[in-house]
Amino acid sequence: MKLNLRQARLVTLFLVVALTAGGMGYWWGTRTAAFPKPVLDHQLDFSLFWNVWERLGATYIDKQALDPQQMVYGSIEGMVAALNDPYTVFLTPKNNDEAKQRLNGSFEGVGMELGYRDEILAVIAPLPGTPAERAGIRAGDLIIKIEGQETTSVSLPEAVELIRGPAGTAVKLTLLHQNETEFYEVSVVREKIVVPSVEISFEDNVAHLALLSFGDRTNQEWLGAVNQIVARRPKGIVLDLRNNTGGYLSGAVFVASEFLTDGVVVQQEFSDGHRENLAVDRQGKLRDYPLVVLINQGSASAAEIVAGALRDYDRATLVGETSFGKGSVQEAQELPGGAGLHITTARWLLPKGDSIDKQGIEPIVKIKDDLETETDEQWEKAKSLLS
Repeated sequence: MKLNLRQARLVTLFLVVALTAGGMGYWWGTRTAAFPKPVLDHQLDFSLFWNVWERLGATYIDKQALDPQQMVYGSIEGMVAALNDPYTVFLTPKNNDEAKQRLNGSFEGVGMELGYRDEILAVIAPLPGTPAERAGIRAGDLIIKIEGQETTSVSLPEAVELIRGPAGTAVKLTLLHQNETEFYEVSVVREKIVVPSVEISFEDNVAHLALLSFGDRTNQEWLGAVNQIVARRPKGIVLDLRNNTGGYLSGAVFVASEFLTDGVVVQQEFSDGHRENLAVDRQGKLRDYPLVVLINQGSASAAEIVAGALRDYDRATLVGETSFGKGSVQEAQELPGGAGLHITTARWLLPKGDSIDKQGIEPIVKIKDDLETETDEQWEKAKSLLS
């Protein structure tokens, strides 16, 4: 029997149909320090903007469609989109609230993380036990259409908005599996989804420690699972980061610190070139247990930080498939009126200074999980390495 934990944990503006999608190292909070001197020219002529604004107000045929607040939001979204960075996004108050709900582990949607593959909207991972997973959607699937609308000109926040919706309603998606040539269509009924951050089980005296995200509840759930491991004293641990699309950067440091004695967990490189190190910050309880880490193409951002740090210090054997390859950090800022702004503020580097952006992390032991079989090949391989 396959473990339920393994069922493709494959948005979230972060990128979530859960609102988030593309998951991803986040700092959250309102910035209170003074901003550095801006590099943008404040002497830019905004008369064109106001000229268009007035023309729309005076001559557009459907006066009922002229919503000034939504027009302002649209203008800001366009300004941010001009950066061509899918992870720097403006969130309306509604979307910002949904993003925070997602980090809290509860939302309404189909349950999959979105991102980009070669500039095409793609599924990073469906979440376990969700409508997306039950519909057969897989990590790496390209999203060709949403409700018949082609996604080539749809931004990540727009895609999230189209796919999200109240529980009980349906959304039709046209997708393409990796390495296939024929599209497939599914109608997915949205549900209220509550996602645990950590799951623990034991098999053959091996602890299967599955980390699904780095959210608000991760640290608390993680410590509970660690206490179970210490009480059971298994011969080894398999840390399952498959289809974990990330979350809080601080959570990655917290988890990595469970297994490392000291040293840098991740480096942040800022726009001026200077670097800041985030190091092991506590004394973990699992430093002496043999460790295998499972990764796949749905492992991104904070998950890659943990896997990369454990690899760089030769603390764990990495098993599975090449990870997603997201090497940037976003700061989630609160704006007046409940809106939000997620800004890419830094690039992150592994302890040895390597960037994995758009490359991913290569596992030491490469093995695919055949979804057509009842066996979780990656999990079985990980267990065998601990025997």
